[in-house]
Amino acid sequence: MQYRTLGRTGVQVSTLALGAMNFGAIGSTTQEEATAIVDAALEAGINLIDTADMYGQGESEVMVGKAIHGRRDDIVLATKATMPMGEERNHRGNSRRWLVTALDDSLRRLDVDHVDLYQIHRWDPGTSDEEALSALTDLRRAGKIRYFGSSTFPAYRIVQAQWAAREHGLGRYVTEQPSYSILQRGIEAHVLPVTEEYGMGVLAWSPLASGWLSGAVRAGREITTNRSTVVPHRFDLSLPANQARLDAVEKLAKIADGAGLSLIQLALGFVTAHPAVTSALIGPRTLDHLRSQLAAADTVLTADVLDEIDAVVAPGIDLAPDEKFDTPPALLDPALRRRR
Repeated sequence: MQYRTLGRTGVQVSTLALGAMNFGAIGSTTQEEATAIVDAALEAGINLIDTADMYGQGESEVMVGKAIHGRRDDIVLATKATMPMGEERNHRGNSRRWLVTALDDSLRRLDVDHVDLYQIHRWDPGTSDEEALSALTDLRRAGKIRYFGSSTFPAYRIVQAQWAAREHGLGRYVTEQPSYSILQRGIEAHVLPVTEEYGMGVLAWSPLASGWLSGAVRAGREITTNRSTVVPHRFDLSLPANQARLDAVEKLAKIADGAGLSLIQLALGFVTAHPAVTSALIGPRTLDHLRSQLAAADTVLTADVLDEIDAVVAPGIDLAPDEKFDTPPALLDPALRRRR
């Protein structure tokens, strides 16, 4: 396992980090299986575990808490807030009112007295940067969190938050957690240059592109992955974006074969090769999934292989732009781009 410094925090984290989204109902992973995955990940040298309150409406946090019991000090523990936690309109977002409550709920579910990294899961247009950063700064001073970061923020919002922290004398986001893979490279054009400029750590989620780069999705085979049953439209080959992904996967599989690597090794090695990326978040549902992904722990791609990948999916290009989660709200809601 390789390790890198998380932004400018001085904290050393593994280049592969364990994402716990699949723990519980989302991935049909039981507590026994989740604990076994955590055991194997820690044994392999992974030291960062990432979850969120909304994964299974708290179920993932409970399972992570049980799995790490007795070894909390050896783990860099991260969770997130912002997404809806029930129907109540104020049980979501980035207001001080909600973040203070959400963190206490997460600490209770995780059965810990602090988290190392508390992340804002999405930018909340209804809450000012000053409001969110002020609450996070106070939670850090209270010892409930060590650092805080953002997740899936558009580049301009990352910049705005950095400016707001400086203007108001508040703590700043020290990490960003964006979606990044060979098939979704858009952040290379805007987000990653900004995170480098501000010395932020980057924890890349979905490095296997929701299973497209796992080796389970190939031409001529029926697509039967867990993700394809949850969001079937993302794997519907009648859609041009999905056919483009499949075409790219076939070319990437040949590059992997030529380099003596599995497709998973190629995909994870690509993400961790970028100098702005600290860790790639893997989200295994089973021990077998974990083992296949751990094989990429020491994968280093040569310049020739990276050039071949660039020829398949050009730098800065998203093959499925509709699946990006950092689109400015005004592009999604017509009312926001109409004169009132």
